[in-house]
Amino acid sequence: MSKIELRGVGKAYGATLALRRGDLSIDAGEVHVLIGSNGSGKSTLCKILAGSVRPDGGEILIDGRPVTIGGPRAARGHGIGIFYQELSLARHRSVAENICLPDLPATRAGFVDRDALEKRAARYIALFAAVAGEDFSAETTVDNLRADQRQLVEIMKALATEAPVLIFDEPTSALDRAQVDRFFEILRGLKAEGRSIIFISHRMDEIFAIGDRVTVIRDGETVGTEKITETNPAAVIRLMVGAQDELAPGHAAPPAAAAADRSPVLSVRALAGKGFANVGFEVARGEILGFGGLHGQGQSSVLRAVFGVNPVGSGEIVLDGKPFAASNPREAIRRGLAYVSGDRGRDGVISGRPILENVTPIHFLRQKLRLARPAALAERVRPALEALHTKFGGLAHPINSLSGGNQQKIVIARWLIDRPDVLLLDDPTKGIDLSAKTDLFTLIRKLAAEGMGIVLYSSEDAELLNNADRILVFNGGQVRRELTGADRTRYNLYQAAYEAA
Repeated sequence: MSKIELRGVGKAYGATLALRRGDLSIDAGEVHVLIGSNGSGKSTLCKILAGSVRPDGGEILIDGRPVTIGGPRAARGHGIGIFYQELSLARHRSVAENICLPDLPATRAGFVDRDALEKRAARYIALFAAVAGEDFSAETTVDNLRADQRQLVEIMKALATEAPVLIFDEPTSALDRAQVDRFFEILRGLKAEGRSIIFISHRMDEIFAIGDRVTVIRDGETVGTEKITETNPAAVIRLMVGAQDELAPGHAAPPAAAAADRSPVLSVRALAGKGFANVGFEVARGEILGFGGLHGQGQSSVLRAVFGVNPVGSGEIVLDGKPFAASNPREAIRRGLAYVSGDRGRDGVISGRPILENVTPIHFLRQKLRLARPAALAERVRPALEALHTKFGGLAHPINSLSGGNQQKIVIARWLIDRPDVLLLDDPTKGIDLSAKTDLFTLIRKLAAEGMGIVLYSSEDAELLNNADRILVFNGGQVRRELTGADRTRYNLYQAAYEAA
């Protein structure tokens, strides 16, 4: 009998199906790997099991008995602990306090029992003492730790639950080789004790090093489970891909001779910075260059560095044949660069302000305007808004009155009033509906046809395969493979993204 079994579990957020049908069976004393592409539903399934997301349907059984997991406390009561992909640490508290959250030991008077807390935390700190670093201690404030050390604290926090079932959602993403090896030693010890481990990783070598069985989730649905000893990386990738392994119809790569005739409008050589190293590429006028690979492999960091948002450590950027020092976004804008982020809240929308104010700031900067008549501005911006089929009541309405898709169209339209030479798209369709995506990519292809150079990073494989002329696959902060012509298939994209960095 399985320790935990999920049958037909599903979750939707409005019209978006995060998980269509999740089936999973975990045995005691097993490391069970979950794998799937970005947005396939892996994390949603784990959050349902951990009680932080409530399913819309399906069944959960623990030791053969149906249960309802109504929240994180209920999950802990059922013996389930989780390491979250998005770190859940209290950054201004000590390492010891974080390890013992959310069950801090208390005295009879109700105060935190410092002696018990430090004794409990010391047990888990000792597990990683050889690989955590000399500056790592129980008293250190989490905010003063490196990224790898914070991830170790999150792992220790999950281990400290002493739960019979432990879920680790990409726990090794920030760890070095020695830290991963030590963590795997600990997992093997837990398995020997009879614990059940759910392990999510995007590193194929890790999956085959630690897993007993692997379950593949594709497009929100469990599509297969295999014993690790009876499969191989190519077979797992084939299961992830399914039948969708062909060049997207209707968008063939440009002939090599035609591409060779076009001089690059943007050249990047041996670029290095935080999260990426030795990245080089060229974009010609009229070309859509795709950035692919798993989320967080350096794609966004490169785009933000080229645009002057993030610092460049070394390397060279050339715009239209002239060197460009990516010192700040203002200079990038003046030199003909544009940047659109999928994170509207951080990089796009001016919340609470009218649509007209949201669509014109780049126009003011490029034209060096101080004042302008609203009626004249309205005439300038309407063609850009109409090109994206933006739905809005009036330019004086606040941008928050629009849907997420129309807000993103406003953010994109601001760059089209005065056309840039190069458009950097940083996962621009995140959180927008299918209709808005269709409008956006129709426009992107039109802009490329008119001679604009476009760099597109998307976390959705189909968007790259349907729209990019070439795809650079990122893995571990570097470009691992270039896909052109008939090589632009989902299988090749996954193979390059999941191979050992």
